[in-house]
Amino acid sequence: MGKILIVDDTLFMRTLLKNILFSGGHTIAGEAGDGEEAVAKYKELKPDLVTMDVVMPKMNGIEALKGIKAFDPAARVVMCTAVGQEQMVKLAIKSGAKGYIVKPFQAPKVLEEVKNVLAS
Repeated sequence: MGKILIVDDTLFMRTLLKNILFSGGHTIAGEAGDGEEAVAKYKELKPDLVTMDVVMPKMNGIEALKGIKAFDPAARVVMCTAVGQEQMVKLAIKSGAKGYIVKPFQAPKVLEEVKNVLAS
């Protein structure tokens, strides 16, 4: 089980992910509402894994991913994307994301992806 930082600009999505991850036995290290906050919180909390929304204000998920990977090349980040954002997912994987989950979230798929990335 991992210590996870949840990054999404929507409180509803953060709460939904928090509930799914908590039900899977994970610890929530913290939450961030935009990419800038995500990079700062990563440095502060040093979580085992980050769930990162792709589309956010101030700094998008790809930019935040790059900021986190620059600080910690071993960082494990799972991107959260809406259907139809395949190009963003490909860019995220090229930028160092370890996996992705698609909205609307389905608990079994979220937990399986998190488990796989934590095991890698």
